[in-house]
Amino acid sequence: MELLGGLWDYAIPFLIVLTILVFVHELGHYWVARHFGVKVEAFSFGFGPELFGLTDRSGTRWKFSAVPLGGYVKMFGDSSAASTPGSHLEEMSAEDRALSFHHKPVGQRTLIVAAGPAANFLFSIVVLAGLFTVYGQPYTPPVVAEVRDGSAAAVAGFEPGDVIRSIDGTPVDRFEAVQRIVQLSAGVSLAIEVERDGRLETLVATPARADRTDRFGNSHSVGLLGITGEGAVAYQRHGPLAAITHAASETWSLTVGTLTALGQMLSGTRGTEDLGGPLRIAQMSGEVAQSGVVALIWFMAILSINLGLINLFPIPLLDGGHLLFYVIEALRGRPLGERAQEYGFRLGLALVLTLMLFATWNDLVQLRVVEFFTGFVS
Repeated sequence: MELLGGLWDYAIPFLIVLTILVFVHELGHYWVARHFGVKVEAFSFGFGPELFGLTDRSGTRWKFSAVPLGGYVKMFGDSSAASTPGSHLEEMSAEDRALSFHHKPVGQRTLIVAAGPAANFLFSIVVLAGLFTVYGQPYTPPVVAEVRDGSAAAVAGFEPGDVIRSIDGTPVDRFEAVQRIVQLSAGVSLAIEVERDGRLETLVATPARADRTDRFGNSHSVGLLGITGEGAVAYQRHGPLAAITHAASETWSLTVGTLTALGQMLSGTRGTEDLGGPLRIAQMSGEVAQSGVVALIWFMAILSINLGLINLFPIPLLDGGHLLFYVIEALRGRPLGERAQEYGFRLGLALVLTLMLFATWNDLVQLRVVEFFTGFVS
């Protein structure tokens, strides 16, 4: 019974979230491919042997496969789920070439590949806009209520009542935006413009580095300024058009924040322990699902942004790798050779597998699985 409870609490929410996000991503590829007249042979939820499915009137096989981690769209002319070109492309008839993905102009192929990540970003905007319309957007005015003694804010000269207007030239209108920037800026000098007694002043502060444990038990290194905001979090509802604008802005902020964190990891100014894999995503999916539908929808929007962003990385095997090949093809006037593409996809596969192993190891460490087995055998 305990095992079944664990499956329901963690595995089921994880698979539901993953299936929805993969469907959105692959639907972007599918829709644009069909728009340009490409035949889609398969739309698979998961990998491996087919469990069940059906074939529609256009010849696409919609199926659920045995390994429910991800999915793919296989287009006519592909030799694999990774959309690598088949060796039979030169032997195709004129009728088959008209339906083949790899015989489409490079501009159309670029749009088809870019449509997957774009669908994830659009999904996040739509989901967040719906939340901001129905439930409201979390909002706390960027007003300083308290300055902790000895903190970075106290050293910089912050005072209660200061209204934060911008950070390093970026306007802010919510205390949540201030928190997001500060948490990603441990040890980084920030020029913070505040309004005090009707005048604008610029204060320079360097957030201190501190370790914090989130609600899931994961430890993170974050920046702390040493200020608190006024009052509890309120939820501000928006009309449909305003909600879309705020949702797009929130999606942009989350994207920039993710890229900033990744850049800090690459530069060594931020630890890589924050890099999570499928186990931690499953854990967080279960925890968030228990917090309610609204929290789960927020989580899905954030994951959708991350999925779209990761797929744009210029790594062969990912969408970004295909886009890189198409840029090279457009510049050269002809595609890369078959061997060069094959080596590229092999390198991409190695990089993706290495990243997955590293992230999974982080998950095992954060979830204390490694500590358990170390203590068991020692």
